[in-house]
Amino acid sequence: MPEDDHQDSVISFGPFRLFPKSRLLEKDGAQLHIGGRALDILIVLAKRPGEVVGKRELVKSIWADVHVDEGSLRFHVAALRKVLGDAGKSARYVVNVPGRGYCFAAPLAHPASSAAPAPVQAAARASLPPSLARMIGRDDVIDRISSGLSLHRFITVVGPGGIGKTAVAVTIAHRRSADFAGQVFFIDFGPLRDPTLVATAIASAVGLAVGADDPLPALLANLQDKRTLLIFDSCEHVLEILAPLAERLIRDVPQLHVLATSRESFRSEGERIFRLFPLDCPPRRDDLGVGEILAYPAAQLFVDRIAQGSGPLELSREDASLVADICRRLDGIALAIELAASRVNAYGIAGTASLLDSRFSLQWRGRRTAIPRHQTLSAALDWSYDLLSASEGTILRRLSVFVGSFTPEAAAAVASGDGLSPSETSEAIDNLVTKSLIVTSGRTLRYRLLDMTRTYAHGKLAASGEERHVAQRHAEYFRHLLTRAETETSAPLHAWLNTYAGELDNVRAALDWAFSADGNAALGIALTAATVTLWVRLSLFAECRERARTALAVLDDNVEGVDRLRMQLLAALGWSLMYGEGRAREARPILEATHELADRLDDKDFRLRALWGLCIDQFNNGEFGKARALADRFTIIAASSPDETDLMLADRLMAVALHYLGDQTDAAIRIDRVNASLHVLTEKPKIFPLDLGVSTQYFRARILWLRGSADQALELAARNIEEGRANGHALTFCSVLGQSACLLNFFAGDYDAAKRHGVELLGHADRHAVRPWSLWARAFNAMIIARSGDIATGLPLLREELERAGDTRFLPRFLPLLGELAACFGEAGQTDRGLAAIEDVLKRCDERQERWYLPELIRIKGELMLRDAEQSAGAEACFREAMAIAAQQGANFWQLRCAISIARIKMTQSRKEEAADVLEAVCKQLTEGANTADLRMARGLITQLQRDR
Repeated sequence: MPEDDHQDSVISFGPFRLFPKSRLLEKDGAQLHIGGRALDILIVLAKRPGEVVGKRELVKSIWADVHVDEGSLRFHVAALRKVLGDAGKSARYVVNVPGRGYCFAAPLAHPASSAAPAPVQAAARASLPPSLARMIGRDDVIDRISSGLSLHRFITVVGPGGIGKTAVAVTIAHRRSADFAGQVFFIDFGPLRDPTLVATAIASAVGLAVGADDPLPALLANLQDKRTLLIFDSCEHVLEILAPLAERLIRDVPQLHVLATSRESFRSEGERIFRLFPLDCPPRRDDLGVGEILAYPAAQLFVDRIAQGSGPLELSREDASLVADICRRLDGIALAIELAASRVNAYGIAGTASLLDSRFSLQWRGRRTAIPRHQTLSAALDWSYDLLSASEGTILRRLSVFVGSFTPEAAAAVASGDGLSPSETSEAIDNLVTKSLIVTSGRTLRYRLLDMTRTYAHGKLAASGEERHVAQRHAEYFRHLLTRAETETSAPLHAWLNTYAGELDNVRAALDWAFSADGNAALGIALTAATVTLWVRLSLFAECRERARTALAVLDDNVEGVDRLRMQLLAALGWSLMYGEGRAREARPILEATHELADRLDDKDFRLRALWGLCIDQFNNGEFGKARALADRFTIIAASSPDETDLMLADRLMAVALHYLGDQTDAAIRIDRVNASLHVLTEKPKIFPLDLGVSTQYFRARILWLRGSADQALELAARNIEEGRANGHALTFCSVLGQSACLLNFFAGDYDAAKRHGVELLGHADRHAVRPWSLWARAFNAMIIARSGDIATGLPLLREELERAGDTRFLPRFLPLLGELAACFGEAGQTDRGLAAIEDVLKRCDERQERWYLPELIRIKGELMLRDAEQSAGAEACFREAMAIAAQQGANFWQLRCAISIARIKMTQSRKEEAADVLEAVCKQLTEGANTADLRMARGLITQLQRDR
């Protein structure tokens, strides 16, 4: 007997009742929650009781549209058995037949027909779509709009397709139904193709028999005496007719309220616009836990929709991170999130994430019961696209070339032309914003296409045949923009970055296109050269390095201006190697080639850039004598330069060379001269990637410390931290923390402050991928652990981190860590290893003329010798040698440490007056640093010696 259209043939087994047509499963009269695929499996098997259904046949019946393996089938069968209470071998309902498939083994009872649970009947006139059982992330929005309806009679919820406007409106309608005595009417204009029928549709919805050509008079009369709420849904395509009609209804019917949803506003009198924004997504942070990710509504919706399809889901940390990424990439758009969640059954979370970038994702199908325009993202976007004018469609396609956000200036430059003037383009963009196809962001106006809108529009661009032309205009625009940016570097760094840093994603996209098979390599080379300043100012040295290599690899000798382009690209490559990797062996020949090209082109700026880079490279590779010679050459060229900042750079470069060579007196003269001139610095030096003021101060603090001005040094280091943080340049701030703050607080004996700065440095360096400083910070933090008393933990960790650093440990900044490693060996009772380690470091210093830390290394050697009975007699000679070198260098701090070591020896030899004389002679030279550990110790010893006299 055929089934009645309004009835559902029920299948009963045990305590269960299955309604295949209604897709319901009950147990003892209560509805059960069961995943969609599990329910599909049950329906197929229950309709063929006692019959073995093959696994392939089951998969084909249930996943007809996608390819899945048997693992997915087993997963959903297990979920079904869990719902039915089947357990392993005692399964009563679904039985696995090995090698064949599955069988429904329970006895069935078939009533002739049984009505499915009857839906709640609503009044025909005031019928509403059913309210969602749970609205995620919209409680505040619903409260605000619902309250707003009491204050304003006409509210339009505006937002892009799929964002959840209808769901919000329906929920509000149900909530406010009692307030309107049930007079709440829902009118879906989506299916209406003839805008002239909008009044008829409204009249019909409120229960009027429409017989006249103009139903408006009857509609006005019908609504006059009733407090009524009309829900106008999906209005964007009928606004020309509906907007004036809504305005009149509100004006002529005092008790009428209207809540509308549309992708653009009505622009009618009395309308209040409520723009619905995407669901909040988890931020892009690596440290978010599962619970923190699931606190965001977008992630909650994604997980909730997975659970509806396949049962409760427990996320791992890795899965939760993928969910966060999916939600961000889908811009928090509810429909997109729901459609993505629907694919997890077939592809898993990782597989779904990997498919997001493909146009295939636009075709993912959602609920069968959804309205057609919401069944796929493509359908939702087709709906909006088909409503655009020809010029609006053209502009939307062309704007799809942008990645992320872009300025109005960029939009006009790229999307105009070929029959569209800049003013027409601007008007079309305004319309696209109004129609929710472009979103705006930022304090300074920027536009952005949501990712799925961009994917859709880019497909339209490819089909139009304009893709290459538009991509070229996009790349040309950013080449011009960044060429201009190079002339504006005198602006404060944060202001410059606020203007240009936001363009990086588009620059990357333009470069990827330019070097593709269909691109324009010459344009890509020019764009690479123009982008170098941006990469350097963002401390993106690894990216700068790889992009420069790509451009150099395709640079043709026949290109106009090839020598200048090659010089610019080689300089970029050399500097990115030098600052990004530290001790990079290939940097020197690259910088030498840059210098040769600068000489050939007689380019003073690039000649100085190359010399600066070569000098830093010599520092990094331990050739301090050669570094000073290069600093002398730099000074000679700078002396004839009309740019006064070049002489300031020459003094700074020479001050650093002298500091490392151990001449702290002359280094102080040079660095103080730079410091005295900083107030007249009106432009940022063209050849220097760091902030000259900030970078001068951390070396000045080091020199002050060694010369004995401890208080000034620590105060300057503290100010330097704030200046470096405010400056915003990643590499500069690494140097601020590493070159002075960490080291000086360690020298002062303030291990807590040193640890705090070391932890901050490590986090900052890792976050910005500044590898040399990351390696140093790890070793420094290990050293602090060891010197804070935990030798058992700190010493092995310090050795491990120094080993991890590889050749990077030959950078000058690692020298104190190597000396402290030797000292820690002594503390651990491993004197032989300590002495061997210190001899290796002393040999390095001798070979490299690396003398700034030499007095302390020799003093550490003496302390190690004291621990060895056979060598202890030579310890005092080490201390005196170290003290003599320190005095020669003008390094009063090293003299203080040496004096303490000498005094301790003399005290053990009962030569207390000599001990006091040594300490008092050094302490008299020091007028600062009363609270530093070494000066407190020295004065404590003096007090003890005075008591013992």
